[in-house]
Amino acid sequence: MPSHLRNLALCSSLVLLGLAPLIAAHGDEEPEMDMSMPMSSVATHISTATVSAGMDTVVAEPSSYFRYPEHGNLMVAHIILMTIGWVFVLPICVMLSISRSRLSLPTQFVFLALNGGGLLCSIIYNASTPNLYPNNFHHKLGWFLVCVVTAQALLGVISAYAGRRGEKEEENSGYIPVSREAMAEHTRMHERPKPIPRLSDDSGQGTEPGTESLRSQSMSLSGDDENTLNESENDEFEKVGLMDGTQVDQYLSKRLPGLFSARLLGIIRFACDFVDRVILLLGFAILTSGFVTYGGLFKGAEIYSGLAHFIKGSVFFWYGILTLGRWAGCFAEIGWSWNIKPDNERRFTPTAEFVESFLIFFYGSTNVFLEHLAAWGSAWSAQDLEHISITIMFIGGGLCGMLIESSKIRNLLNTTLHQSSSQMSPYHLEAQEPKSYRVSMNPIPALVVMLLGMMMSSHHQHSMVSTMIHGQWGTLLVGAAFARAATYIVFYLSPPTSILPGRPPTEIITAFCLMAGGLIFMASSKDTVKAIEMNDLDAMFVFTVSMGLITFLMAWIILVIAIKGWATRREKRWGKSIGYGVDGTA
Repeated sequence: MPSHLRNLALCSSLVLLGLAPLIAAHGDEEPEMDMSMPMSSVATHISTATVSAGMDTVVAEPSSYFRYPEHGNLMVAHIILMTIGWVFVLPICVMLSISRSRLSLPTQFVFLALNGGGLLCSIIYNASTPNLYPNNFHHKLGWFLVCVVTAQALLGVISAYAGRRGEKEEENSGYIPVSREAMAEHTRMHERPKPIPRLSDDSGQGTEPGTESLRSQSMSLSGDDENTLNESENDEFEKVGLMDGTQVDQYLSKRLPGLFSARLLGIIRFACDFVDRVILLLGFAILTSGFVTYGGLFKGAEIYSGLAHFIKGSVFFWYGILTLGRWAGCFAEIGWSWNIKPDNERRFTPTAEFVESFLIFFYGSTNVFLEHLAAWGSAWSAQDLEHISITIMFIGGGLCGMLIESSKIRNLLNTTLHQSSSQMSPYHLEAQEPKSYRVSMNPIPALVVMLLGMMMSSHHQHSMVSTMIHGQWGTLLVGAAFARAATYIVFYLSPPTSILPGRPPTEIITAFCLMAGGLIFMASSKDTVKAIEMNDLDAMFVFTVSMGLITFLMAWIILVIAIKGWATRREKRWGKSIGYGVDGTA
């Protein structure tokens, strides 16, 4: 063999030998390592593998963007801009849009500016760095959401300005032509001083025209008229909108009114309302997928474990947000805020517990086919059977909860008693329904959550850190179930009597435990735990960071819901906003 080929083969062998730790770290099996070896050195071996061959050093490419050392400022700017836009500005946009506020469009443009800045940073970063996560979901979903939010803003502009045809003619038709002589006579009659009634002890001095008394009175009246005029002008400015008088407003006012039919305009508004209801869920998906892409998680076969933990954890996280929204007063018009349903709401609406039970049943029915997906084609293990049993518990618990919430089932259960008391008048006190029937008290959803938390707290894991993290979110779910049980006890002893939200304090604890448990659930996947261990972190780090983040998010959610109430009152004061009716329904 020639010498240059022999040297090339020797160098290649050394390179492959140096890359062996990196290849082993990305294999299907768990990497074996000496327990006495520091975690920082393990992370160093896995993140970058170096081989010294003479004076040359071969450096392996980092396995994630988190480990990539160059152009980090662009990624930091991207993360900051997207976090401000999707976590802080977008929820305000949604609340203003739901409340039909004219401030919705300007806020949407602020969000588009932040999102565009973050998008520009990511484009420059991707062009300057290698593709460390090929075919990732974050990029595809990101471009899709860019199209969605841009289209929503354009549809919002169309909906705000469309339908104004004939508005000017109607405004002018309200004025009746009046001659100049009639206007002069009207002015003369109203400017003539009226006799001022005099008290018995008033001598009448100082009341002649031109005296100081009349001059002060005239000045006072003119000042009041001026204030009234200014207030009316301000109100008129507020009613017109924020872009009144600008070239953009004039152009849109001339081009868009009457351009769309009433049916098409209704479809546009329905599309905007639909996007308002789902955009926050999509925003949560884009943020979490960005975290996965940045950390280089869930590659290869680990995608199944990652999806399972992230989807299930997200369900509990948003379940907690829904619980906090119910406490804050959302859905009070249909009796979901621990209140009695208003009498003017006659349409049938399911109870919140029925919806919870249905979601539990639906989750179990769909997830029963996915538990063996990661090991498809291989033999079923005891852990697979454990997961199948959990899904069956979800199916049975959800079905039981829906039956409990059914009024027809309740009437059938009372059939025997109705037959024995058929002679009793329905207006008799003993024949009327108990006051506890006014609010749903279904413990099945809380029971299912509690059992799941207990199971996961004692579930066998591959490492001590993973076991502790599973125990954390399992304990939080148990706490949520006990807090919901305390709510039912309070309302069973004292049922609600008002249409206003009951706001039981125990529901705040329920919401906190569900949100925190869901977030830690997402962090308990095998790949995430492996990254935590290799960065020399522990389970307490995950717990403390999650607690701080959830308490801050709860405060922000309550503030955003309060902004919705403020915007609704503002539009009711100012009247009907442009192109919309004032509707504060969620």
